[in-house]
Amino acid sequence: MRQIAIYGKGGIGKSTISSNLSAALHEIGHTVMQVGCDPKRDSTRILAEGKFIPAVLEEHREQLRVGKDEYAINLDNIVFRSPGGVYLVEAGGPEPGIGCAGRGVLTALQILKDLRAFSTYNIDVAIYDVLGDVVCGGFSMPIREGFAEEIYLICSGGFMSIYAANNIARAVQRLAKRGDAGLAGIICNSNGDEAFEHAFIPAFAKKLGTSFVQFVPRSPLIQACELEGRPLVEYAPDSREAEIFRNLAKAIIENDSRVIPTPINDLAELETMYRQCLAKK
Repeated sequence: MRQIAIYGKGGIGKSTISSNLSAALHEIGHTVMQVGCDPKRDSTRILAEGKFIPAVLEEHREQLRVGKDEYAINLDNIVFRSPGGVYLVEAGGPEPGIGCAGRGVLTALQILKDLRAFSTYNIDVAIYDVLGDVVCGGFSMPIREGFAEEIYLICSGGFMSIYAANNIARAVQRLAKRGDAGLAGIICNSNGDEAFEHAFIPAFAKKLGTSFVQFVPRSPLIQACELEGRPLVEYAPDSREAEIFRNLAKAIIENDSRVIPTPINDLAELETMYRQCLAKK
């Protein structure tokens, strides 16, 4: 089973990329499970017709409330099949103000493993859509515990998204030395400054020692799909945007590169690289 983690700055569009990628992978014949690793449980809305599905940790808490453990959980109560055929899971989070959200994500993933969800549904590609910038060790757990073997970074041309991607690469650098996980590439989710992004982000990927995988343009059609709760390959199958995600799906399936990244450790160096590219516009 391929285990792919999507990381990036909060609000950069990880769920949009993950959901459209999952749908495109399913379209080309893969059995896909998308696991939302965010307490907001909004990763899978695009695939679930705009609905919020119940979360693993909610069901787990309910079983604990009646004196049972995780093995009393029925998989049908935590794994849902989208109208398009992608299996959906939301990890959820702890009660507000109580506990560590990152640890909660790990608990949810461990429950899926213990209940043999991946083999039960014959999953061959698992997509983990992970919250934010790895600001605490808890959100590195999908990598640390071997759930995510291939890490893709999402960024735009905004400096803070580049800064976050570089920080995540530093975390991957540490964790990749402990196991089989590695950085598989960078995906650009454009903020609209396409000329700059086409120049800078491939150079940034090269600096990290990885590949630039796909450019996703800023598009009203992509935004419309989010509103309608449908992925592009279903909502607008003949569109240029749908073809972009088909190409992304094929590129990821064909990609066998997983590297220990070489992040930029000096902020001044990253700023200089960014300014120099801006000056060339």
